[in-house]
Amino acid sequence: MTVSFSFARVPPIHCGTGTLKEVTAWLRSLKAESVLLLTGRASLQEMGQLSVVMRLIDDAGAKHSNVICAGEPSTELVDQTTQQWFGQGIDAVIGIGGGSVIDFGKAIAAMIPHGNSVLDHLEGVGRGLAHSGITLPFLAIPTTSGTGGEVSKNAVLSHVGPDGYKKSLRHNNFVPSAVILDGSLLTGAAADVTAACGMDAFTQLLEPFLSPTASPLSDAIVWSGLQHLVPNLRRACGEGSTDPQVRLHMAYGSLCSGIGLANAGLGIVHGLAGPIGGWFPMPHGVICGTLMGAAQQQNWNALKQRDPHNPAVERMARVGRLLPGGSHVTQNNAAVDHLTDCLVQWVDELKIPRLSDYGITHGDLDRIVGAASNRNNPIALTPSEIKTLLETRL
Repeated sequence: MTVSFSFARVPPIHCGTGTLKEVTAWLRSLKAESVLLLTGRASLQEMGQLSVVMRLIDDAGAKHSNVICAGEPSTELVDQTTQQWFGQGIDAVIGIGGGSVIDFGKAIAAMIPHGNSVLDHLEGVGRGLAHSGITLPFLAIPTTSGTGGEVSKNAVLSHVGPDGYKKSLRHNNFVPSAVILDGSLLTGAAADVTAACGMDAFTQLLEPFLSPTASPLSDAIVWSGLQHLVPNLRRACGEGSTDPQVRLHMAYGSLCSGIGLANAGLGIVHGLAGPIGGWFPMPHGVICGTLMGAAQQQNWNALKQRDPHNPAVERMARVGRLLPGGSHVTQNNAAVDHLTDCLVQWVDELKIPRLSDYGITHGDLDRIVGAASNRNNPIALTPSEIKTLLETRL
């Protein structure tokens, strides 16, 4: 851990049940007259909340148009939407939905003022042109608790297939202009979606906490997120699924995870999620959820064998003591064993699908391993260890 660091901008955050009403004040502050409202396929309408949002926009004296993002956003969808609304006088963008809708909103807000293809600016696969940073105001309202994209500066776009990819459109100005976390919008997610998103958020808290680039400030935020998310993750998938307060704790943990990953980086789970998500139609949250326990096992095995005094061991032990049944464990190694056992158990208990459920076979593993990133993992795993990690979840 270092005390010399930079910290990314965090937008104004309105957190609590009933905070959706802040939509009207936000639009009035902008004097917005025309709003592009981005949603998922149908969940907001089924919850009866779409009409509420429309009324809040009407109360601000603005007109709106609706665009649906039904899955993880593609470069094609971003270009199509940009071409449709470029030059149409859009003053602001509001995204209400899961992480896909939030990332879609960041990309749309960034591209509508310019009208060109997002491939001009997409990292790794684009034309390498710098984005000016000029963007429309964007209000992010997540309805799931997983990616933390509402507080990060990148929009992840994908093209799925043999030549597929998941790459970021990135600029400091793409951090949303404001965030609303309202418990009344968070109770509609199904149990399997809640489980995958929750495990994604946990991964995004644990990996920055174990990162060699963590700072005291990222640690404080990530630890606060863990304290709220850990006691509520399994409740949100079961008896607490309709409790707005349980959902708000999850949303707060997810938000903290977004700040953590933006400022301390991510480990091997997310280093594998990029290539897997580009080549196979596997949702990001499911990838992270299914790999988290196996990745913790491999990291722990590698640390014991090659670097038992790594500072990450103390940190793993601290998280282990936070988990149910871990508070009484005094020895660090025993606490890390407890963390590892709990995560493996959670993956099974929450019925997170396996890699093979999305068509991944043993023959695909070498290619995935070759494309994986170890950056910011507490220890550099060997290709053999990464392959074993994947084999565990086939």
